[in-house]
Amino acid sequence: MCTGICWADARSAGRRDEPRDKPRYKPLPAEAGYDGAKHARGAVPRVFESVELTDIRNDDLRARSDADGDGHPASPQAASPQAASPQAASPQAATPQGGPRSAVKIVIPADHSMVSLLGSGDELLHVIEREFAADIHVRGNEITATGSPAETALVTALFDELVELQRKGTDLTADAVERIAAMLRAERGIRPADVLTVGILSARGRTIRPKTLNQKRYADAIDKHTIVFAIGPAGTGKTYLAMAKAVKALQAKAVNRIILTRPAVEAGERLGFLPGTLYEKIDPYLRPLYDALHDMVDPDSIPRLISAGTIEIAPLAFMRGRSLNDSFIILDEAQNTSPEQMKMFLTRLGFGSQIVVTGDITQVDLPAGQVSGLRIVQDILDDIEDIHFARLTSHDVVRHRLVGKIVDAYERYDAYERQNQPDSANRANRASRPDRRKGG
Repeated sequence: MCTGICWADARSAGRRDEPRDKPRYKPLPAEAGYDGAKHARGAVPRVFESVELTDIRNDDLRARSDADGDGHPASPQAASPQAASPQAASPQAATPQGGPRSAVKIVIPADHSMVSLLGSGDELLHVIEREFAADIHVRGNEITATGSPAETALVTALFDELVELQRKGTDLTADAVERIAAMLRAERGIRPADVLTVGILSARGRTIRPKTLNQKRYADAIDKHTIVFAIGPAGTGKTYLAMAKAVKALQAKAVNRIILTRPAVEAGERLGFLPGTLYEKIDPYLRPLYDALHDMVDPDSIPRLISAGTIEIAPLAFMRGRSLNDSFIILDEAQNTSPEQMKMFLTRLGFGSQIVVTGDITQVDLPAGQVSGLRIVQDILDDIEDIHFARLTSHDVVRHRLVGKIVDAYERYDAYERQNQPDSANRANRASRPDRRKGG
């Protein structure tokens, strides 16, 4: 019995006979926000067999807290909405004192594997429980979530996305669940399933695709603009996605060759004179580009493609004086270019070519006092048509989860240092002055 709002069984509502390809969402305007509750109420009954939502009133919770059955209310601690939930002791599962709570029951269609949906050993279910302040129980193909209306709506929306990913043949992972939860909370007006199912390149038995909304926007910008700058911290897939786009363009014969370049700058240390030929000397600087290329192209064919000039990997200094036509050109580690080098590189653009520039302006290895060309190019070219700046953040890091936290920690430290820099300089100046009281 519903004490508040009930979502009727989808079969009784006649939704079972709806075509599978019918759009489940009305298109949202670009400026519109993302309403998690509306998303769940409008979309979920068309995916799941049935969804029932019950609003739990405070008096219901107090009645349920009468554990001894004597008809008298229990102690205030037991009668509180927090104590009514098995996870009330957890800060994540708690709801505001006296705030409304609701329960939602989701019935997964029989043709969807619950093991795949919840993970081996309930691995994905544990991730979902960590991500949301809701009490989640599974019995057969029925999932019940209890918590605040906003949290239960988000849980319902998340299972909607997971079922959609299953339907499209995408393997579900803990990382995917965490990213879907983050996108649902961010309310960006786009379905997470639409982001995670976009394939850029299928190579060597796997599909390379964006893993975050900003990565998808970056990949889309490469398709729409001649020059794209990708600026963001390490591990956000800047070079990797650009490489995938380049290989795809070469396979589609949209370009005749791929040119990969980066400045030959040491990362904060002097290596001295390196032995070997010129290419053996510069090879260590270009190794990251080779690594990405090996993930997307048959390793046995790479030497042949390089010998034929179809793929060229060279230091930035070799670009001067050239006109690059019908090419997909990637400049990596662009934060280590000088303003003059950046101008020189961008003016190599020829007919039928495309340029992607990637870099992290927080990791500049140039000599002290040298301005990064990637820093100032944003102010110079930001308003020119057909040039796009894609900005990635720590939320787009696709390496180990600690990498994103490390990036955030360094950003907080840098912000603190900038804020306190004048005070630090004044203290240093005072410390360097002689103490005249002691006759210094």
